[in-house]
Amino acid sequence: MRIELSGKTALITGSTKGIGYAIAKHLARAGADVIVNGRTSSGVDHAVGSLQGEVPDANVTGATADVGTPDGCDALVASVPSVDILVNNVGIFGPQDFFETPDATWTEFFDVNVMSGVRLSRAYLPGMVEREWGRVLFISSESALNIPPDMIHYGFTKTANLSISRGLAKRVAGTGVTVNAILPGPTRSDGFESMVGTGEDADETAEEKARSFVMEHRPSSIIRRAATVDEVASMVVYAASPQASATTGAALRVDGGVVETIA
Repeated sequence: MRIELSGKTALITGSTKGIGYAIAKHLARAGADVIVNGRTSSGVDHAVGSLQGEVPDANVTGATADVGTPDGCDALVASVPSVDILVNNVGIFGPQDFFETPDATWTEFFDVNVMSGVRLSRAYLPGMVEREWGRVLFISSESALNIPPDMIHYGFTKTANLSISRGLAKRVAGTGVTVNAILPGPTRSDGFESMVGTGEDADETAEEKARSFVMEHRPSSIIRRAATVDEVASMVVYAASPQASATTGAALRVDGGVVETIA
C-alpha cells in the first residue's frame, strides 16, 4: 500500500523533536506539505532545516507558537489559517505523586495536553467539513486506559483526549472528515530517554535501559521493549491517509500490547 498525501497540508503541534518530529518527517515523505510547530523560533528553524535535509523534496515550513495558551493558539491560526491534517501532538509529562501535585501543575497539563487540541480543532475543523475532507488526530497514550499511579495528572489528560476525539468524530459524522486518537505506549522519544536516564551501569545502552524500564513498569508489554518514534509515526500517517477513510472515532493503539484488552 502506497500512501500519497500530495496536495494536503499537515500541521503537527510540538513537532521540533521526538514523536512530533517523526510524524512530520513521515508525513513529508508521503508528500504532504508539512508545518512544524514549536515554542521557540530557534527550535522550529532547526527542525525545519533537519527535515529538509532528511526529505529534500519536501515542502516544510515552520510556525512558532506556544499552543498551550489561548493567545498562542490564536497566533498559530492567524499564521496558518487552513490545514487538511491536524495532529494534536504537543504534550508534557513527568512523574509526580498525587499528594504532591499542586493545582498549578494540573492546570498546566490540562492547558497543554487537552485545551491545545480543543482550540485548534475548533479552529480548523469547520474548513475541513466545508471541503468535505480532513483528518484530526490526537496523540493520546496507553496511560489514558492504564492510568499510571505516579502520573495521575498526566493520565487524566490522555483520557480526555479519547473523549474529545470520539465526540468530535460523531460531531462531524458523514462529512468526509475523520477524527481519531493514537495511543502510543512507552516510546523512545527524547523526553522518555531523559526521564529514564542512562542507567546505573555505564555500559547499559539507551535501548537496554528503555527495555528495562518497560519490563519493570509495563510488564504486560507484549513486544517487551519500547517502541520507536518511527513506529508511532507510521500509525499516524495511515490514519491521516485516504485509505483510512472508514476509520474514525477510534483509539488506535501503538502500545506494544501493554493494555490488557483484546477490544
